Formats: sequence, structure tokens, C-alpha cells
Amino acid sequence: MGRVSVDLYPEQIGVTLADVRTFRKDLGGSATNVAVAAARLGLRSAVVTKVGDDGFGRYVRQALDGFGVDRSWVGTDPVLRTPLAFCEVWPPDDFPLLFYRAPKAPDMNLEATDLDAGAVAAAPVFWTTGSGLAEEPSRTTTLAAMSSRRRRRFTVHDIDYRPMLWQDPGDAVRYAQEAVALASVVVGNVEEAQVATGSAEPERAAAELLDMGVELAIVKQGMRGVYARRGEDSVMVPPVPVRTLCGLGAGDAFGGALCYGLLAGWDLERLIRFANAAGAIVASRLTCASEMPALDEVERMLTEGARARD
Repeated sequence: MGRVSVDLYPEQIGVTLADVRTFRKDLGGSATNVAVAAARLGLRSAVVTKVGDDGFGRYVRQALDGFGVDRSWVGTDPVLRTPLAFCEVWPPDDFPLLFYRAPKAPDMNLEATDLDAGAVAAAPVFWTTGSGLAEEPSRTTTLAAMSSRRRRRFTVHDIDYRPMLWQDPGDAVRYAQEAVALASVVVGNVEEAQVATGSAEPERAAAELLDMGVELAIVKQGMRGVYARRGEDSVMVPPVPVRTLCGLGAGDAFGGALCYGLLAGWDLERLIRFANAAGAIVASRLTCASEMPALDEVERMLTEGARARD
């Protein structure tokens, strides 16, 4: 449940937007990308979001159909336009984003009538993102949907902190903590974990999240790997070596793979290694949704990584 956009990726690498000549169009938005990543791995997924009554909105629906994602809960705002997102690509770790979401994105107008409360309650995994908390009525709708699940497995919250979407950084902290209090699984990078806990140290941040009632806390550290803790069990998974092209979709690929591993009931290390490998694959590619890996691709990368370690 959350953000959607049409993403425009520059086909010229290492130049500013002023110098880009051509773009590649793809489906975007964190929550939407996670649904695509999960579907690509063979899961049944749906996304709750909203688009504009325009050509890009129609493209979103067509793309979701192509990816096998249920679009029954993709609403249409009669006034606002489907958002666009442009990026620059400066490998290995600089990918500035330019959002076109003014005066407001349709997905920020999500209301209770835009989703099926029974489907939310019954879903084996329900995924929300922090960007959906940045404005009303999406904020209230998201928190209410999470609350209705009563912290059952697996209620996942991706902190997904995008500073440009928040008028007051203090609100980002407040509502991140409210969402954490309703989640059983929390995912974020170091900066995002700091928003929710006040700590930029991964182990301490994860411990703080568990103290807030979370069952599984995951702190992504980019090129340093991923730290995760579930109860007294913890793991630090090193990065998968790839030649990074565009890292923007890596976290969403990680998310879809995390959903797969949670439902498979894997132990903590297997779960995080699998999600980490999926993220690395997408980081080596230009776009996101269209290049989410299939199950055999992730397994192959894990096998090759194990051989390299041996």
C-alpha cells in the first residue's frame, strides 16, 4: 500500500538532467515496486494506490497487468495527475531524484473506501511505506489499515524516508514511530532507522525497534551489507559484489524478496541473504520494475556467492 509513479531513467549515464537526451520509462513507486518484485518471484500480489485520470495512469494499470500484479485497488483521482520521477545516474552510489508530485500526488489521497478491509486483514503479508504517512488522508488511512491487523504476522513497514515529501521533519519522526508501533517487521536504511529510533548505529537501532515491539528489525547499510535482528538471533550479511549501475530499485527488490522469504519460513540468515541478493541484481541494472529478478536468478546468485566464499 502506498506510492506509485512513472519513472524516467536517463539512458545517458553520468550526466545531469540538463544534458540527458533520452529516457527509459518504467513503473515506479516503492510500494508498487515491492508488489512487482514479489509477483516476479511467483507470489500473488496486489497494490493499493491511486493514479490520475491521464495517459500515465492508464500506463500504470497496463504495466501492473503485464507484471501480474492485481490492480483491483488502484483508484483514480479525477483532478490530480499521475506522478513522475526523474533521476540522474552516477554510479556507484549517487542517484539524485526529482519528483513531480505537485500540488499533490493521487496516492496521498488514499481513503478507507479505496481498500478492502477484509483483504488487508487476511493478507499473509501487508506492506506499508513511510512516504504514505507524509500527507493526509493517506496517513490516517495507512495507520488505520495497519492497526486493523493488530500487529499480526507479517505486517511490514518500510520506513522509506523521503525528506522532500515532508514539510516538517519532526512529523516524519512522530509518524514513523506510530507506524513502527503497529508493525511486526520494520525495514529501513541507516538514515531511516535513525528517523524512527534516533540512533544511526545499526545494532542499537535494531535493538530499539525490538524494544518498541517489532519482531524483526532490518537495517540496510548499502555497500556495508545488512544487519537484522529477530529476538536474540541476529545476522550481519555482507554485500553481494556486483557492478552497480543504478541502485534506486535495490531496496524494492530486497522488499519483494523479503516477502517471499518470510512466507517461506526461512531462518534469519537465509532470509536476509536471499533479499540482499535480489537487491544486488537490480542495483546492477538501469531500471527497477521491469528488471526485477526471477526466483532462479536470485538462487543462482546465491549459489555463485557461496562458491566464491568457499
